[in-house]
Amino acid sequence: MSRQRVILITAGLMLSLFLASMESTVVSTGMPTIVSRLGGLEQYSWVFTAFMLASTTTVPLYGKLSDLFGRRPVFAVAMAIFLAGSVLCGLAATMPQLIAFRAIQGIGAGGLLPLVFIIIGDLFSLEQRARIQGLFSGVWGVSSVIGPLLGGFIVDRASWEWIFWINIVPGLVATAIVWLAWIDRARPQNERRRSVDYAGSVLLTAGAVALLMGLSDLGASWAVPVLTGAVALFAALVWIERRVADPVLPIGLFRDRMFLVACGHGILAGCSMFGSSTFVPLYVQGVLGTSATVAGAALTPMLLAWVFSSIIGTRLLLRIGYRSLALAGMVALTAGALPLMFVNTGTSRILLMVYLGLMGFGMGFSIPAFLIAVQSTVERGKLGTATSTLQFSRSIGGAFGIGIMGAILSTIVAQQLVAAGLDATVSLNSLLEAPGSAMATNETLRTALAAGISGVFVVAFIAAALGLLVTILAPRGKIAQLAAERGRGDEHAAQPAVAVD
Repeated sequence: MSRQRVILITAGLMLSLFLASMESTVVSTGMPTIVSRLGGLEQYSWVFTAFMLASTTTVPLYGKLSDLFGRRPVFAVAMAIFLAGSVLCGLAATMPQLIAFRAIQGIGAGGLLPLVFIIIGDLFSLEQRARIQGLFSGVWGVSSVIGPLLGGFIVDRASWEWIFWINIVPGLVATAIVWLAWIDRARPQNERRRSVDYAGSVLLTAGAVALLMGLSDLGASWAVPVLTGAVALFAALVWIERRVADPVLPIGLFRDRMFLVACGHGILAGCSMFGSSTFVPLYVQGVLGTSATVAGAALTPMLLAWVFSSIIGTRLLLRIGYRSLALAGMVALTAGALPLMFVNTGTSRILLMVYLGLMGFGMGFSIPAFLIAVQSTVERGKLGTATSTLQFSRSIGGAFGIGIMGAILSTIVAQQLVAAGLDATVSLNSLLEAPGSAMATNETLRTALAAGISGVFVVAFIAAALGLLVTILAPRGKIAQLAAERGRGDEHAAQPAVAVD
């Protein structure tokens, strides 16, 4: 494949990743305006939950479909669904409509995110992949920082509909680039035709939806039955996947120590990082008494550290080995989570940002290390499934963390308010209606919220520490050595498709 073609594909993939990752953050700053126009404040969280549910549960399915039918057609379908959802979101006239259209948008995003990294795994050799992954991690980080700022700018200067419609032109450009430049690998003529595992796909999607819904509100009366149903669905999935010829989630992958440790790391690191970062703005705004803008900016050091360490770490990967890099990352993540357990009403915002920066370094070192290691050692025919399952593990971990932490926060705050003789049914939303309101001025309320969020960070530390222990179990050796031992053999390694500087 020519250098020019590879550069075009890389540009198209970076643009696609930017759109899909930004969409989960750009909406946040526009939601107050959207609610004022459409109403439905009680359904506020479902605008985000619908997108998360759809994008998370479809990730493994897209990976398997790309293994069966090729990357290019599946990528085009995912982008078409994403753009259709974007158009419909801008046309929504009611909050239920917006929630439904966000789910459609999430179904498309669930394909774009894994396919970008799957195509990278196909396109580049091990050495090239170690360098290029840092750039793509940087795109994700930049989109996370720009998303909220761009959303606010669009709402102030145009109208909220353009938060969604802004995706259309870049999305069409990215699709055209990938469609014209990417060439799927030719399948051997004697290779048997494989079928889609429809039963496994339905069970996996239904189980993931049930799990995420149950975790989204652990305090609800329906949470336990829904979670029980999720366990039953996953049990049925395992039974089915052991018996079908081409499972959507090959159980055999989990017999591989590398893959099993990588998924365990993804679940625990996702729980610690994504769970705790969800509650940082609440702490900064509610306990420290800042504005919503300042609260959102508190996460910037974490994101910048993540980007920087991803770029540096992937370049170090071939020299020091993936396991050493992942261990260094998990030590940083655990070290950052440890002092967060002791936050209170007097914690310095600067120190808080330092702790979050350490956690960002941890994720930036460990996530790409495991991703590249798995992509380099797994069978070529299962690369898509393995990549998407890794991303799925992090999303599930984040959802699990948010659910557990939210339940702990509510319980501790209620106990604190009752002990102080206040009404425990007062919602945190009503206490945060405006900057400098009751939460920022009432010491009792601030202390209660600080205690609750301190409990949240205890869960983050435990998850990070367990993630460090799991990472220790990763196989020793450099990626190239492990790939050779498994007979993986990267066909690009001997003859790189293009030089990547």
